[in-house]
Amino acid sequence: MLNKSYSNCILECGTDEAGRGCLAGPVTAAAIILPEDFYNKRLNDSKQLSERNREKLKPTIEESALSFAVTHIYNEEIDEINILNASMKAMQESILKLTPLPEYIIVDGNRPIFSKLGIKNTFGKIFTPEEIDLLKNIPNTSIIKGDAKYLSIAAASVLAKTYRDEYMNIIHDEYPMYNWKKNKGYPTNEHREAIKKYGITKYHRKSFRLLPEQLTLEF
Repeated sequence: MLNKSYSNCILECGTDEAGRGCLAGPVTAAAIILPEDFYNKRLNDSKQLSERNREKLKPTIEESALSFAVTHIYNEEIDEINILNASMKAMQESILKLTPLPEYIIVDGNRPIFSKLGIKNTFGKIFTPEEIDLLKNIPNTSIIKGDAKYLSIAAASVLAKTYRDEYMNIIHDEYPMYNWKKNKGYPTNEHREAIKKYGITKYHRKSFRLLPEQLTLEF
């Protein structure tokens, strides 16, 4: 059974990301505040759920939430600030979109959610000094495998995964040869074989090792 709360604050937010290890597409994060009485026995870490079950849970989570938000950080920004910073920034942006703002934040992983703020970037959102101050003043805790321990992080993981999958399904129609509808941009053999054959697209992450024979690619 997943825990309801870490801090016992009423407005506790859980946040998580999806797509960090992909070769193409965005990294996507979600942040969510659930009501104190929320419970769903099917909810779990999104990696432990089938795509069908994630899609079934999505509307239930959204309808039950006190507030939730989802953010995509696209491949251009990932290439500029690196995937770890992009993953963190996606969660930070999602938190800022919540109304009301949380009193406490729990995040999946072992890295403090506000370890880097206000990264100077060409692409995407640039935080204002006021937004940075807001984020700095919210206490937070990182929890290893938190998506398998706390309801709010598990719910955020489901939203991040389903919204990212939806995006990959859309761009699949533009480049069906990579079969993103199935592999979602992850480094499967099929995806890498398509890169070998067709090269890269505007959605690929150029800073990633797309093929073992990296020098054969033309950017």
